[in-house]
Amino acid sequence: MSQLSRRKFIVTAGSAAAGSLLLKGCLGNPPSATNVGSPQAAAPASPAAGAAPETTKVKLGYIPIFESAPLIIAQQKGFFAKHGMTEVEVSKQANWGSARDNVEIGSAGGGIDGGQWQMPMPHLISEGLITKGNKKIPMYVLAQLITQANGIAIANKHLGKGLHTKLNESAVAYIKGLKTSGTPFKAAYTFPKANQDFWIRYWLAASGIDPDADISLLTVPAAQTVANMKTGTMDAFSTGDPWPARISQDKIGFMATLTGQMWKFHPEEYLAIRADWVDQHPKATRAILKGVMEAQQWCDQPENRDELATILSGREFFNVPAAVLKPPLAGKYEMGDGQPAVDDFKMGPLYWKDDLGSVSYPYKSHDLWFITESVRWGFLPASTLDDAKRIVDTVNREDLWKAAAKELGVPDADIPKSTSRGIETFFDGIKFDPENPKAYLDSLKIKRV
Repeated sequence: MSQLSRRKFIVTAGSAAAGSLLLKGCLGNPPSATNVGSPQAAAPASPAAGAAPETTKVKLGYIPIFESAPLIIAQQKGFFAKHGMTEVEVSKQANWGSARDNVEIGSAGGGIDGGQWQMPMPHLISEGLITKGNKKIPMYVLAQLITQANGIAIANKHLGKGLHTKLNESAVAYIKGLKTSGTPFKAAYTFPKANQDFWIRYWLAASGIDPDADISLLTVPAAQTVANMKTGTMDAFSTGDPWPARISQDKIGFMATLTGQMWKFHPEEYLAIRADWVDQHPKATRAILKGVMEAQQWCDQPENRDELATILSGREFFNVPAAVLKPPLAGKYEMGDGQPAVDDFKMGPLYWKDDLGSVSYPYKSHDLWFITESVRWGFLPASTLDDAKRIVDTVNREDLWKAAAKELGVPDADIPKSTSRGIETFFDGIKFDPENPKAYLDSLKIKRV
């Protein structure tokens, strides 16, 4: 793959300092919604003879959005410890650029071994496309953490302009007219060339707005979204909950669309760890996966969502009132701007299963979509598609997910038989067939390739 120049990332002043929690393996605290300051016990268990992990330590980074919940819950509820990983540190990252920098140096250098990632960051890091000196840091994608729970929020000054899921001709003319008048529409995301950049690009391009020509794009850390919307430094923001929902709840702006309305049950963020760490610790890797899987199952139970909100709201995690987190966790969104409210659990975050099957399993067909979308916008050269199978097969370790699932006793019916989820359909009627990504590219009117 040809080398791409590394983008400079905008780091907004005031980003929260990185924090962390270290699980010392002291079990026995009964699960409690109020006792969230220390890890809590899952059902007592110990690794089978000969299956004890090679290490009990790993450091996993996260960003305070709903995608991180399985990592936080696996640590707080004792699911990691249950499988022998008694010293798991979940470390809050100031922004995605910091997470990338920290995985480059690894935990031995004071960084992290892996954690939560937007796609295709693990592939870009593995290929040395967004690292210092273009150094290749091989990564393995191990599990998908969540589906949905992202949205595009719009500042109140655009109320009544029709900026909803599908833009009509008047809304398109309005956005394009802002550039003509010298005040271009400013749309932000948390990291370039990844999930939240792709969502806002797809939303605009589906209605005929070229995100590279008709508007201005900028990078802002997730925790700065509310403040930046208040000060008017951005018109739209694409990121994970709770931030879009909070913008709407606080009447700072409104929701243009949920990503679940754009692509229901779409792939979101993933657990990925440095390949050298995984290769040295295969049993520990499976233990981590089993802890994450149990956390995902716990998170998906509606009766656990209030406790989940309480845990995530803690100062050491999101530092956001639980009352702000509960509605989107329950699939309740006040969209604003005259749009009907959403009240559907399945339109909110799902962690373990959705109507199409497994959420947690890392389908290779989804990796391929992210790579194809990268080619669409010129982030990767067109020739990348010729090498896509190698790239995906090298980074995506769905085999480790399956091995861990079997050890955990996941029913065979819940373990996907194919690495492809098949043809995907978007809100504008466009289809992505993983057997023919070129046909998908050919069907798109706005693209760089």
